[in-house]
Amino acid sequence: MLTFIKHQAGQIFDVPVLEDGEIVRAVAPTAQEVEFLGKSLKIPEDFLVAALDRDERPRIETDDDCRLLIVRIPHHNAASDTPYLTIALAFILTPTHVVTVCSEESLLWNDFLSGKRRHRLPSPNERVAFLTFLFLHVARQYLISIRHIREEADAAEKAIHGSMKNEMLIRMLNLEKCLVFFTTSLRANEPLWDRFRKIHGRELTDEEKDLVEDVKIEFRQAQELADIYSNILSGMMDAFASIIANNLNVVMKLLTLITIILMLPTLIASIYGMNVELPWQHSPHAFLIPMVLSLVISAVGIFVFVKKRWF
Repeated sequence: MLTFIKHQAGQIFDVPVLEDGEIVRAVAPTAQEVEFLGKSLKIPEDFLVAALDRDERPRIETDDDCRLLIVRIPHHNAASDTPYLTIALAFILTPTHVVTVCSEESLLWNDFLSGKRRHRLPSPNERVAFLTFLFLHVARQYLISIRHIREEADAAEKAIHGSMKNEMLIRMLNLEKCLVFFTTSLRANEPLWDRFRKIHGRELTDEEKDLVEDVKIEFRQAQELADIYSNILSGMMDAFASIIANNLNVVMKLLTLITIILMLPTLIASIYGMNVELPWQHSPHAFLIPMVLSLVISAVGIFVFVKKRWF
């Protein structure tokens, strides 16, 4: 799907044709759309299809007047067992347009097009300012996603207390996988900021260096938070795995003690059930005696277990 976007007075909005816009948004473009963009904007085909690979690594490439910049951005899929992933997003810079290509619908443009973001968007002609503004937004999306992962982990932690089921443990494992995706992608993005001068083919001005430094700080903060929460979640999983195993041991111990207590009167009943001459079998209290004996032995067994703090 192709969307043509025009920038005016710090705001962006959709336009019907390519010529009226300055930004092209391509989401899972078809072969015909890739061919159209390649011919209209003279973009190499491999630039346009690079980001369609979900595992594409961040990098910067140049080809004549076109420059390709690929970053990893967070992606939320509530229907998946692993709800937070990262996908590749490509920025293709041509002399007249900025083209973004992604394999999935992302929130990067949706927030701006829907008016949720009130900040003035720099002009696409100011390439460094424009890109750093968008990358700051990507970094904040990472931070928001990490906070949501932490909240889900806290909910799973509360549910797992006293539980012997694996459901919450598996949920925490999936959240840890999300953080692994985030930390890996954030580390892969980091070298891009030091190569930003390749976008213009020149050294950056002091103001542009400050903008890039802001991006580096935001992404570094997201990476540190992801690392911290990943370590916390890993430790929690180990602790709760031990708790689940300990809860199971406690239940098995209790069932074993109950079995031993029940075995004592069963033993006496079995002996008095034999078809041989037995003590007190002709006594008028022949039933009462085994019952009392069973209760006494069971009480003694319970007393011993309580004394040893096994109960």
